Amino acid sequence: MLKKFTIIILLALLGVIATLTYQFEQALDAPLAIEKNSFIKVKSGSSISAFAKELADNKWIPTRFWLRNYGRLFPKKANIKAGTYLIAKGSTLAQLLTQLVEGKEHQFSVTLIEGTRFKDALVILAGHPYINQTIKGQSINEIAAKLGIDATNPEGWLFPDTYAFTADTLDITLLKRAYANMQTQLNELWEQRADNLPYDTPYQALIMASIIEKETSYIAEQPIISSVFVNRLRKKMRLQTDPTVIYGLGERYYGDITRAHLREKTAYNTYRINGLPPTPIAMAGLSALQATLNPIASDYLYFVSGGDGKHVFSKTLTEHNLAVKRYLKKQRQKRTQ
Repeated sequence: MLKKFTIIILLALLGVIATLTYQFEQALDAPLAIEKNSFIKVKSGSSISAFAKELADNKWIPTRFWLRNYGRLFPKKANIKAGTYLIAKGSTLAQLLTQLVEGKEHQFSVTLIEGTRFKDALVILAGHPYINQTIKGQSINEIAAKLGIDATNPEGWLFPDTYAFTADTLDITLLKRAYANMQTQLNELWEQRADNLPYDTPYQALIMASIIEKETSYIAEQPIISSVFVNRLRKKMRLQTDPTVIYGLGERYYGDITRAHLREKTAYNTYRINGLPPTPIAMAGLSALQATLNPIASDYLYFVSGGDGKHVFSKTLTEHNLAVKRYLKKQRQKRTQ
């Protein structure tokens, strides 16, 4: 009789265990009640019980009972990690739990754009809601010092690229990554540079790359423009490039360069100074760096816009003046159409 009773109890317990196991599986395999992809932040030190309550409070799950007790029964399988996670619509509780246990935080991204300035990078970082802002209100000089840049003007020292990061990454951390990236790219390309270039240091090459970056967005032309500037420097001719003039004007530039601007002697007016300006004028991308340190061989000394996003290159001033006249004629025709 006792043996029969024991068997009944064991069967009953097995039945309860099977039922609970089934219910656990059902609860974990049920899709979360979210209407769209959503972020969730797990704070440092959060327990699975507290997390289950948060999900229930958000009405992502009908009750916290199953998740809380799953954590109690299987603590290693519920050892969630702090971070910000992107939960896809249709995800199950089990999938969410796997993400959190494995610490697969969402990777946000921020893009620094070729041809923009250091101050533009600061604006981009300051506008990102998942970047921890620590340098707001600090001067450019103060930020440069934090980056370890030995110059009062850090222009050009950030490499334009898309940088992935997790939530709450410090703004200065991303700037340090961009700075380190530029140092790496520049130094590697400097070692692979063509012979007899008119640059004594990698920094001089960086200055030129920033000018080339601002002169054209048409990558195929960058090595040709590079050759023009190399030829001019070798002949001791002034660079006479408008983007440097614009940079020197700063906030006084309103969209047009006047003759007075070209006559004004600033450190960046390459119509008035010999050689390179004192610093880069923008963030130079990889193609501009490559073009600077490996220009094509040419006899070109001049170029002017062709009015179609490309340039017309000339070997003599006479050819250049004709190209300028053609460009101006096209511009007048456009205005009268």
